[in-house]
Amino acid sequence: ITRGCDNMCTFCVVPFTRGRERSRDPESILKECTQLVEEGYKEVTLLGQNVDSYLWYGGGAKKDLEKASKEAQENTTNFAMLLDNVAKDCPKMRIRFSTSNPQDMTEDVIKTMGKHKNICNYIHLPVQSGSSRLLEVMQRGYNREDYITLIDNIKQRIPDCSISMDMISGFCTETEKDHQETLSLMDYVEYSFGYMYKYSVRPNTPAARLKDDVSPSEKQKRLAEIIEKQQEHSLKNMQTKVGNTYEVLIEGFSKKSDNHLYGRTEHNSAVIFEKGEHKLGDYVMVKIEDCTSATLKGKVI
Repeated sequence: ITRGCDNMCTFCVVPFTRGRERSRDPESILKECTQLVEEGYKEVTLLGQNVDSYLWYGGGAKKDLEKASKEAQENTTNFAMLLDNVAKDCPKMRIRFSTSNPQDMTEDVIKTMGKHKNICNYIHLPVQSGSSRLLEVMQRGYNREDYITLIDNIKQRIPDCSISMDMISGFCTETEKDHQETLSLMDYVEYSFGYMYKYSVRPNTPAARLKDDVSPSEKQKRLAEIIEKQQEHSLKNMQTKVGNTYEVLIEGFSKKSDNHLYGRTEHNSAVIFEKGEHKLGDYVMVKIEDCTSATLKGKVI
């Protein structure tokens, strides 16, 4: 639904490789989604480098809106409006979106999620660091307090929403204090799962001009601590689901057994269960009987 990014985080090469933010005509998006429903698709993901900054006013880069006519400025479609329209036009379609940027996610998006049952209760919300000082070095556009306020808002309006993150260990100038603030943020949020990396320089990014001053061994140590904590939180989240029953969209065969299928719940949790007579693309109700930190195991009921 969008291409490019205007945010200019210091570590990221996307604005240089994919250009400024541009949004698709909402009518073309709605048409594509309704066509997918007609063709039998069960799930769609609204995708962009930064979906929450989606803005349509008739075409062109987002930064050029102020140059548009008054009529165009008064008839814009933002991401919350687009999400609402897709959910209403495709009530049988399960809807996801990715990726969100904390500084751009609005309360209206959260309200829209809470209003429609076919919008999955799952948000991928990259944070990169729990340190406000380091977030400023990264030019992320928000601080720790802003991020926590957004998390609180999500949990208040959608209590069972699953939240995942991206986290970088060992970014330029990161201290042990910064690292401990990352770990404490993880304890506060208790993410369902995450994508965690050691920092490495991307050529031609602003961060490439900074000193990469955290040693490889320290980066690895901090990353290991982040991964260990996330595994604890992932297991805790999965354990709360044991005994419950969830609607699962079947996506494929288990990697370990052709007699078992796997699918995902609306919370983006992977579920393994016996194949039976079920096939790819079916919705099934699965009662969860066991789990690991990464996978739920259950029985179709």
